[in-house]
Amino acid sequence: MSSQQSSLNQKGFWPHAPLHQLSENGTYFVTAATYKKEHIFRGSERLAFLHNALLIVAHEIGWRLEAWAVFSNHYHFVAHSPEESGSAASLVEFIRLLHGRTARWVNAKDNLDQRSVWHNYWEVRLTFEKSYYARLSYTHQNPVKHGLVRVPSQYPWCSAQWFERSARAAQVRSVYSIKTDRIKVVDDFDPAPEW
Repeated sequence: MSSQQSSLNQKGFWPHAPLHQLSENGTYFVTAATYKKEHIFRGSERLAFLHNALLIVAHEIGWRLEAWAVFSNHYHFVAHSPEESGSAASLVEFIRLLHGRTARWVNAKDNLDQRSVWHNYWEVRLTFEKSYYARLSYTHQNPVKHGLVRVPSQYPWCSAQWFERSARAAQVRSVYSIKTDRIKVVDDFDPAPEW
């Protein structure tokens, strides 16, 4: 361990936390995970709360969601940062509000005031069209990847139903046909099968 890592550990910082570079406005792919990958949001009531909180906080902060999927122990979304701000710095506030509200609610539900609910989040700025469409496809189809449903629109806690209703059929086919096996995504989570 380097002396820098040692001093970081002594100050209580986690040396392996991702570096968040949010100086540029744009479209971002975000993944967040619960502490120790625990299934804190298992079941329809908890998934509905997390799902609704994501949509509400995005609206409050001014982020425009393009795709999302929430699970018992993680979530993904693709969203555009607010255009007027000139940067994506408000993502920090977005995540802080979302994680704070959902942690307080679920901890009150379980009578566990001091439990750590969220572990970390990772974001990637999408600067290439192919990367953007690959992550849209990945996010919409994530419930299928995790074996929860056979087709994306069967999972109520993601954007697939909305996407299939609001986009042209050719666009849906085009996005769903994009290969996602080569993109690098933090997604070593096995969500609970109960939803």
